[in-house]
Amino acid sequence: MSRIIMSPSSDVDKKLFTPGPLGCSLSVKEAMLRDLGSRDAEFTDKVKQIRQQLLIIAGVSPDQFTSVLLQGSGTYCVESVLQTTTPRIDGRVLILSNGSYGNRMKKICEVSQIPHDVLPFPEDSVIDLEEVADWLEDHPDTYTTVSVVHCETSSGVINPVDKVGQLVRALQPGAAFFVDAMSSFGAVPIDLELCSVDYLVSSANKCLQGVPGFAFVIARKKHLLGCKGNARSLSLDIMDQYEGLEGNGQFRFTPPTHAVLAFHRALKELQFEGGVEARIKRYQKNCQVLQEGMKRMGFKKLLSDSCKGYIITSYHYPKHPNFTFDEFYRRLSDLGQLIYPGKVTNADCFRIGNIGDLYPSDMEHLLKCIHQVLSAMGVPVPVS
Repeated sequence: MSRIIMSPSSDVDKKLFTPGPLGCSLSVKEAMLRDLGSRDAEFTDKVKQIRQQLLIIAGVSPDQFTSVLLQGSGTYCVESVLQTTTPRIDGRVLILSNGSYGNRMKKICEVSQIPHDVLPFPEDSVIDLEEVADWLEDHPDTYTTVSVVHCETSSGVINPVDKVGQLVRALQPGAAFFVDAMSSFGAVPIDLELCSVDYLVSSANKCLQGVPGFAFVIARKKHLLGCKGNARSLSLDIMDQYEGLEGNGQFRFTPPTHAVLAFHRALKELQFEGGVEARIKRYQKNCQVLQEGMKRMGFKKLLSDSCKGYIITSYHYPKHPNFTFDEFYRRLSDLGQLIYPGKVTNADCFRIGNIGDLYPSDMEHLLKCIHQVLSAMGVPVPVS
C-alpha cells in the first residue's frame, strides 16, 4: 500500500483567552513530533525528570512528598484523589464550594458513592473562614478529607488555602487537606507546608503550558502510603499508579507519550523564561493590561477589587439591546480571539483568561478586537 501524504493544514491557531485548554508555544508542539515507546528508557527517564521537577516547582522535599502523573484531564486527578484518600469504611469528605468546580467535586462523590458534605459559599466571594471554623468545630473527627478549589475559574476567585489548611489541621487533625490547584499551580504561590496541604492537583495544560493529555498529583507520602485499597476505581487509583511509577518507572496503562514529551519541553521553557516568578509577572501584566482596557470600555467586573486574582476575570454583559453573547463570541472567534462564557448562576457574564502562551501584546490586540466587535454590533463604547 502506498503511503498517504496529506498537505499541511492552512488553519491558523486562535488565541485562547480561556481557563483551558490553553495556547502553548510552537516548540512545545514540535516536541510531540516523535514516537517513543512507553517502555523506552528515554521516555521513562523523562517521566522521572518531570516528577522531580514538579516537586521543585512545588517547593517540597522528595523525602516528604511525591508526584504522580495520571492519564486524562484534570478532573480525572480530582476524582482519583477523592477516591484514593477516602476509606471505604467510615470515610467522609467535606467539600468547601464557591463555584462550579467545587460543585464538580460534589458530583464526583455522588457518582462514586463517597460519603460527603458540602459547605456552600457565594460564587462571587472567597470562602468564609469563620463559617469553615464553626463547621469543623461542630463536626469533630468527622472527615477523612477536606477539599477546596484554590482558583475557582468559574468566577476568578482565589480562595485563602493557607488559612483553610491551618483550620483543617487545628480542628480536623485526622483529615487530609486536598487543594485543587488546577489553574493556579505554577502561577499563584502555594506553600504546601505552611498551608498543611496533603494533596495538590493540577494539569499539564495550565500554567505550566504543556498540552492536554495528563494531570498530576503532588502527595504527602506519609498519607498516600496509608491509602492502599481505598479507591473504587482501578484506573483512578493514585496509590496503585504511584507504586507502578516507583517500581519500574512506567505507567500502569498506555501513557500519553506525546503529551509527556511536550510537557518535558514546557518545563524547560519555564526555566528559560526565568522560572515561576517570571511567569507570575507576565500573567500579572497580562491581567493589568486586560483590566485597564476593559475598564476604559466601560465593562464591570463580576468580582470586587478586593479579589486580587490574576488568572481569569469575569465581566458582566453590557446592558444594551444589541448585545448578545453568542454574537459577541462568534465575531471575536472570527477574528481569532476565543473567550469563554460565564460559569456562575447568579449573573450574566463572560470570562477572559490571561494564562498560557499569552503576552501583554496579545491582551492589547484582544482589546482592539473587542472594541471593533462592539462597534460592528452597534453597541456604543464605553458600554453601559
